[in-house]
Amino acid sequence: MADERSYEAAVARVEEIIRRLDSGEAGLRETLGLVREGRDLVEYCAGELEAVSRGLEELKLEELVARLEAERTASEVGARPGTEPGGREGNR
Repeated sequence: MADERSYEAAVARVEEIIRRLDSGEAGLRETLGLVREGRDLVEYCAGELEAVSRGLEELKLEELVARLEAERTASEVGARPGTEPGGREGNR
């Protein structure tokens, strides 16, 4: 498959390979070639899924940080002058 492959195209090709192998019509050499191609495509797809998973984890962390910062800002804005966040008396 060309370098310009996508996850979706790779999955579609794996499905084609499976159908061809399931048909029982592929000869020995063709079967070997299809299995190798399928293995490479599955490895590519696994790498793509891992990259997406890492990206989602990063987004979750960014969202958590933003939420914590927003909560901290809200608690600081809600504090009375001369008090620390949480309502404790500060040093004046």
